[in-house]
Amino acid sequence: MIHHYKIGLAWTGNTGEGTKTYRGYDRSHIISAPFKPKIEGHFDPAFGGDKTKYNPEDLFVASISACHMLWYLHLCADAGVIVIAYTDEATGTLIEKSDGSGHFEEVTLHPKVTVKEKGMEEKAMQLHHDAHKMCFIANSCNFPVKNEPVIETEKILKRVCT
Repeated sequence: MIHHYKIGLAWTGNTGEGTKTYRGYDRSHIISAPFKPKIEGHFDPAFGGDKTKYNPEDLFVASISACHMLWYLHLCADAGVIVIAYTDEATGTLIEKSDGSGHFEEVTLHPKVTVKEKGMEEKAMQLHHDAHKMCFIANSCNFPVKNEPVIETEKILKRVCT
């Protein structure tokens, strides 16, 4: 099957003189798609961008993380592994060259998964490997996407009634 994706992008940073000078315009933009909320974007704060808005590098790392999570949850459901919580704090390393260009050197996912019952941990860990093989975004990268998962079992607090 072939799938197509269409994203709208509109530059909103014209301060009155367009791109007359490099410092004379703002890098604000809006990312949109039908039926979805708009995302306000800017460029990386390391280069002078607005730290309160997402930049393309943030969204790139987020897309890898989200793709992995969605495949992982799918595979867990199919395998009978009951996931009750999933978080990730993905990191990416971008190498900037002297001419201003650059590339990602690696992205590392740090998923923290809570499973419902003891005995599910080993399968839950193995399914991260399978999810990585299935992830469309990770499969499209020309750099390593690493995975450092942590699996824990739900902690059930018992109340003692007196």
